[in-house]
Amino acid sequence: MTIDMYLPSLPTITTDLQTTEAAVQLTLTGTLLGLALGQLLIGPLSDAIGRRTPLLIGVGVHVLASVLCVIAPNLAVLGTLRVLQGLGAAAAAVVAMAIVRDLFSGFAAAKLLSRLMLVIGVAPILAPTIGGTVLHWTSWRGVFVVLTVVAIAILTATALFLPETLPVERRRNGGVVGTLKDYGTLFTDRTYVGLIVVAALAFSALFAYVSGSSFVFQEEFGMSEQQFAYVFAGGAIGLIGATQLNVRLLRRWSPARILGSALIAGAGFGVLLLITATTGFGGLAGILVPLWLVLATVGLAMPNAPALALSRHGEAAGTAAALLGAVQFGVGALAAPLVGVLGNSSTAMAIVVAGGMSGAVVVLWTVVRPSRLPAEVETGEPVMAVAH
Repeated sequence: MTIDMYLPSLPTITTDLQTTEAAVQLTLTGTLLGLALGQLLIGPLSDAIGRRTPLLIGVGVHVLASVLCVIAPNLAVLGTLRVLQGLGAAAAAVVAMAIVRDLFSGFAAAKLLSRLMLVIGVAPILAPTIGGTVLHWTSWRGVFVVLTVVAIAILTATALFLPETLPVERRRNGGVVGTLKDYGTLFTDRTYVGLIVVAALAFSALFAYVSGSSFVFQEEFGMSEQQFAYVFAGGAIGLIGATQLNVRLLRRWSPARILGSALIAGAGFGVLLLITATTGFGGLAGILVPLWLVLATVGLAMPNAPALALSRHGEAAGTAAALLGAVQFGVGALAAPLVGVLGNSSTAMAIVVAGGMSGAVVVLWTVVRPSRLPAEVETGEPVMAVAH
């Protein structure tokens, strides 16, 4: 919701703060950078002191940043506060992933991540719709009031209902040296590194859509803020539906096979999107249909790539999840302004979407090589870790 709720207001912020579209998109980039850096810090911390405390602190930072966004006087201040929002949200992103790995591995992890994507995927549907509704009654600043309320609710729910999943005996207390050693170990694992790059490139296609869609559909195709929210919701429905289809597919095929097939299909749909955007064939439908199909393939890739990567490093789940998330959001942070630099057109968005999906295919087959994945990950044997 932090990322998506203010998307309908990007054109309004551009006018209100008397700046450019590309500059406003940098506030989205700042959020993604905050998410990337925050995960690198919070992941190892959660391995050392447990999951709950870093999560509570991070969401608390998010609350403070959201309140200050309401009164931000200019774009520079808003951009800085969006970085802080990202840092706070990073705690939720990395700790949630680490908790999954605390409890499950392989097939079971992929299945649970697919179910979690149903919950996570509701936000992209609701967030722009809520943002558009808020803009109907107030200014873009009201969006950050709503984010403040949501963050307070999450903070309260976490404090009351979320148990600690990392027992004291499994915590890693190596300090800075131990953290650097853990990161070094991760970087020596070619398959793990390849998988997180694959996940990041697929993520970049998603964020090219997230950052460019408001300008493409509102300015190029003349949609209102609420019409854009409905279109954005349609893409999110495809994304969510694919994550739930993944649960059924996992009954017959391994996460690696599903990932490979989804990426190939996504690259093909991305190229089709580029063709229709460049030629204008099909008008609005020519953009929406291949775009939504790409999002569906991303929905199949998103649960499986992380599950395969994290299954390799259960002993440092927080650190492994942190590096995964940091690379994902870091690449996403590059994709967001790239769409703006290329012109915020449907063609610009299509170039980045197609490039991300095609790059993911190349990395999967040249670096990861699905046939070389460990047998226990391919067969999807569930492994239950200690839980409290």
